[in-house]
Amino acid sequence: MMSPRPQASIPTDDEQATGLEKIVLKASKEGMDPYNILKPKEYAGSKQDPHIVPSITNKRIVGCVCEEDNTAVVWFWLHEGEAQRCPSCGAHYKLVPHELPH
Repeated sequence: MMSPRPQASIPTDDEQATGLEKIVLKASKEGMDPYNILKPKEYAGSKQDPHIVPSITNKRIVGCVCEEDNTAVVWFWLHEGEAQRCPSCGAHYKLVPHELPH
């Protein structure tokens, strides 16, 4: 008599992921987002709780859509240091250092 055949199952995303996908899945389970793939956290945009903008340099260009239904984007340079305000609506943004994963 033949032994029963083991039940085949569909592998999970974690079981079949390789390369970059595997690194991203592992990091997201640890609460990290090294490649900025996930939706950013919500910030008030106030001086005490500015929008956080990661950058690998000491400045970065930022686009602010000042009102939810606005079609225009206000672009400005954000520099390392204190939080800066959008020149149009006054929302605060702060540049924070970010290292690329190796």
